[in-house]
Amino acid sequence: MRPDLPRHIYSAAATRELDARIIAAGTPGSELMQRAAAAVWRELRRRWPHADRLTVLCGGGNNGGDGYLVARLAQRAGWHVQVLTLTPPERLQGDAAAAWRAAQEAGASIEPWRGVLPRSGVVLDAMLGTGLQAAVRDPFSNAITVVNASGLPVVAVDLPSGLNADRGVIEGCAIRADLTVTFIALKPGLLTGQGPDQVGELCFAALAEAPEPGVAPQLERLDLAFYQETLAPRPRAAHKGMFGHLLVIGGNQGMGGAILLAAETALRCGAGKVSVATRSEHVVPMLARCPEVMAHGVDDPAQLAPLLDQATAVVLGPGLGSGPWATQLLNAVLERDLPRILDADALNAIAAAPQAVSLGKRTIITPHPAEAARLLGCATADIQADRLAAVERLAERFGCAAVLKGVGSLVAGPADEMLPGLCQYGNPGMASAGMGDVLSGLIGALLAQRLEAGAAGRYAVLLHALAGDRAAEQGGQLGIVASDLISSIRFYLNLRDI
Repeated sequence: MRPDLPRHIYSAAATRELDARIIAAGTPGSELMQRAAAAVWRELRRRWPHADRLTVLCGGGNNGGDGYLVARLAQRAGWHVQVLTLTPPERLQGDAAAAWRAAQEAGASIEPWRGVLPRSGVVLDAMLGTGLQAAVRDPFSNAITVVNASGLPVVAVDLPSGLNADRGVIEGCAIRADLTVTFIALKPGLLTGQGPDQVGELCFAALAEAPEPGVAPQLERLDLAFYQETLAPRPRAAHKGMFGHLLVIGGNQGMGGAILLAAETALRCGAGKVSVATRSEHVVPMLARCPEVMAHGVDDPAQLAPLLDQATAVVLGPGLGSGPWATQLLNAVLERDLPRILDADALNAIAAAPQAVSLGKRTIITPHPAEAARLLGCATADIQADRLAAVERLAERFGCAAVLKGVGSLVAGPADEMLPGLCQYGNPGMASAGMGDVLSGLIGALLAQRLEAGAAGRYAVLLHALAGDRAAEQGGQLGIVASDLISSIRFYLNLRDI
């Protein structure tokens, strides 16, 4: 992932509107197409500096036009170039037709797709663009299958053919690229759902400055440079009472590890004081591991009230389990107007409630896709089919901030105060037990330090994912455990002071 990606993300329709406005402001479409081809050619040579063979698969429309112009550049550079057409060139119009003629005049070999690729060189995917909304059909599906099976390096123009630009889902089949060069604006599907697995390395080329007034973005890309000043510097006269008292509730019988991870993370992330309400059996091992935590045995839910009276913010859910004990703790928390994060079993209890609960603007919920499906009364596949719509529905239904975890984690709400956030970071090594408990502790610490729910959720998701990537860089993805992230989260929180 390149560090020079823009902060705002636009839908495919909004990107087309941006493109139209740029042209209307005086930059011809043919010029934009040439700039796009130059950007692809530049990144292709950077990634494969010793290559000298290029096979270009061209469809119709401007995506194919970009491909023809890349072929022209490669031909002029002395490469062996072959263009394979999925749409008859005679059907092309406008700038795409001009690009085809330019490739012809440069001497590139252009012939119809016959189901075969060369055995060497780089493949350029310029088949399908951002307008795809249905399953890919032949001859494109055949070409995608052959390309993916070839083992050759693949560059995608704007986005991999077959990937839905808005939802990040594969429409039947999709190119699995090693490098994608996208233009004008970032699209959500490149960064969430199945998108990142298809995109490979992502590069961005603006091509032109968008005219004002601009088109409204759909999301923000969570960026450390933007969020790094979220927490104010601490005064020299600081004391622990200035940074909140977080109460972490959970750890039913046999599930003490989850609550410990959340509590220890909260301490490392700046909460002034952290108390834990848990089953009595977990108090001694918790104090042995983390003596800074104030651990309270709460076998009778009535014992929770005085702890809630002292709390600045609450985490409820890690290791909470089910049954009467868990239900009574949840009800006690919901009766209080405190900043809170609800996770794990707390979410399952809310999903099982006979009617939707309005949780309020000071609440954050953090479901993974299966938990989100239970909360919304649908299938997990429905959540993954449109992740952005799902997280917005969660925020609206429960009147709170919502985090939808997974590849390209999303944060929405509360209400319409902030753009939904998308986190591009994180890695498969984070698919291990306890990661959500660490995230809960981090969000809880930020809430305790008086961040509003929307900002706390966005900043925490970003820090958590960056910490996971740092852990992977230090020792590889395989074998990362949740507690590995705690020191790296602290590193990023303090980065401006290092």
